[in-house]
Amino acid sequence: MRVQKRDLAAREAKLEALQHRLTESVGTLVTGEDWKRALEFAAKFRARSFGNTMLIAAQHFAAFQEGRVPEPAPTYVAGFKQWLNLNRAVVKGQSGYAILAPVTARFASSNPADPDSWRRLARGEKPAFGEAVRSKLVGLKPAYVWDISQTDGEPIPETPRPTLLQGQAPEGLWDGLADQITARGFELRLVSNSKSIGGANGLTDFTTREISVRMDMDDSAQVKTLTHELAHAMLHSPDDADAALHRGIAEVEAESVALMVAAAHGLATDDYTIPYVASWASSVPGKTPVEVVQSTAERVRGAAVTILDGLDTPQIGDGNPPGLDREALAAGRSAPVVEPAVHRQAEVLGR
Repeated sequence: MRVQKRDLAAREAKLEALQHRLTESVGTLVTGEDWKRALEFAAKFRARSFGNTMLIAAQHFAAFQEGRVPEPAPTYVAGFKQWLNLNRAVVKGQSGYAILAPVTARFASSNPADPDSWRRLARGEKPAFGEAVRSKLVGLKPAYVWDISQTDGEPIPETPRPTLLQGQAPEGLWDGLADQITARGFELRLVSNSKSIGGANGLTDFTTREISVRMDMDDSAQVKTLTHELAHAMLHSPDDADAALHRGIAEVEAESVALMVAAAHGLATDDYTIPYVASWASSVPGKTPVEVVQSTAERVRGAAVTILDGLDTPQIGDGNPPGLDREALAAGRSAPVVEPAVHRQAEVLGR
């Protein structure tokens, strides 16, 4: 019992240190350029939560400064056993990067409609006959990943990266985004120039259920605008209480989703404009700027990943080594969260 308490205390201390490091990393996002760089990195490692991408980036850069890795940014990261599944092994003496992993538990109920009827099952315990079972996020624990540069072994298969000329957009991207817009019940309206939509590049109208995009721009600018408006349609419905509460950061969210989708396709993001973080992260009553940045980043990442998963276009990798099978991958990703309100911090950070 004493050993268990000591182990629990050590885990809690590691968690506290990790969360402190994450808070410090998020606190360094000051300018719009800082935010853009963080999102571009998150797009390349979108298989993991924004919080964990920040932790990975900070720890890898520290390892680079200490001469333990050859490049300032990681390439692919995975857990110890996941690398073994790819016939690669962590080099002796290489420290892993600590991230926040979800802890789930099983709950059973004979009356699932009653929220008070669910009981937690002990490890190895089977539900009673007729009971429904579900998993629920109950906390976080430290986990570790290593960059490929910290491993030795067989080469991994490299996926081709999209190559585009200035102003070009990947084939099929416009059509894929347009399909997602119409699937959400919006009509796509193409206008010849910005005059008919108040001087904007695009416009989302929830009353008429129309999304308008000006067509006197190059292909990459058109898909950027289309993604921006799709993000509005996904995140900022007037019926959404959260969207109404945080209306001041709606443009930041939409532009950030467009940036992540563009970065995942190898498109340049130089012309994406994000205001100083303090100008929007301080606008939500009752939340600190760090909390706003974390929650906004996860909303952005969630929308971007949903869009990207619905596209049949060539995209850069998501930070997981190519060739990693889904079973091995499951060990490094979060389980579905049935009741997100159970652990607020885990919602934002754990994956």
